[in-house]
Amino acid sequence: MLIETLSTFPDMYTSVMGSSMMRRAQDKGIITFKAHDLRDWTHDRHRTTDDDPYGGGDGLVMKCEPIFEAFDSLTDHLPVPPYTIFLAPHGEPFNDALACELAREERLLFICGHYEGIDERTYQLADRIISLGDYVLTSGELASMVVIDAVVRKLPGVLGAETGAENESFADGLLEYPQYTRPAVFRGEEVPAVLLSGDHGKVARWRREQSLARTARMRPDLLDHADLSAADREFLKSLSNGEGV
Repeated sequence: MLIETLSTFPDMYTSVMGSSMMRRAQDKGIITFKAHDLRDWTHDRHRTTDDDPYGGGDGLVMKCEPIFEAFDSLTDHLPVPPYTIFLAPHGEPFNDALACELAREERLLFICGHYEGIDERTYQLADRIISLGDYVLTSGELASMVVIDAVVRKLPGVLGAETGAENESFADGLLEYPQYTRPAVFRGEEVPAVLLSGDHGKVARWRREQSLARTARMRPDLLDHADLSAADREFLKSLSNGEGV
């Protein structure tokens, strides 16, 4: 997969894309990453990418000309343009299902806003407009890093364990079960005995029940759309009756 970003602050990606999982994904050849500087498509000596908003108001608005010129330059030679994403508060909420959908694309281009916003005319370039939530960030670069991370970890071969992404929170519509590692006892707190039993069937059932219990406690809204078995429903019923886990 080729992942590209277009922004006024491409250096913001250096640390994130050069570390940990992102670095390994590139070393393995699973992804190629390029951060493009929007200022390369400006034509004044100040390399201006923003201007005052029409109608007045606070802040500056990113100009449409350099964004369109950059997009044309990056895509005109391609038989199929990249799947183009904008990050904006009015976009659709980002979630695990959308991360899986984007992971099936061969080429992603993130166009990142900054300042007060982007000239509305640029959104016609978007295949998708995404929001991380009901809050405002300083820049689209920050939001794009979150989306890129969530997408890349879905790609085969990126995570150490083959089923790593399958077992994470939201992958099956539920929150992930609790995790433990050595030591078995720390400050009087013991790892649940079932995890030390060596009984894989009991461990699997315990994890499923813990996942259900955590979801019911922290995000009960997720249960409305989760794929639940008869045993899952019976367990949730026992929770509602106060039997606990």
